Amino acid sequence: MSGPAPKPYDESKKKARIEIIPLIDVIFFLLATFVLFTLSLNKIVSVPVNLPVASAVNQKTDTDETVTLQVSDAGTCYWNKEMISVNDIAIRLQQYKNQNQNPRVLIAGDDKAKFGVTILALDEVRKAGIQQVSVETRVRPTGR
Repeated sequence: MSGPAPKPYDESKKKARIEIIPLIDVIFFLLATFVLFTLSLNKIVSVPVNLPVASAVNQKTDTDETVTLQVSDAGTCYWNKEMISVNDIAIRLQQYKNQNQNPRVLIAGDDKAKFGVTILALDEVRKAGIQQVSVETRVRPTGR
């Protein structure tokens, strides 16, 4: 019995192969693209900035007459732990500036202080001509 003769080249048994040469061409193309792209980049020009240097916090001394102006949630203000009206801020700041050669003001607020009253206090300090103003970022209890 003789069956059909086997084909000398059977296409069903063809193995898959990875062609390396087209992959090398693609890699060289990507390499050339990245090289040309990096050569076309401009240098980033920056502005030099002098950053402040951290230093130890100065402890209060007897000659330190910094005024703490605290704004509370009810819209009232405290001048060194003494409750004052918002309308009295300008008068107190002017008296303070006239009495001290180097006036300094620390503006603070309690945890529920209104933003508008705090800005009003800061504006009054600027109107009084006081140059050394600090804004405290930590929360303190009202009137302290």
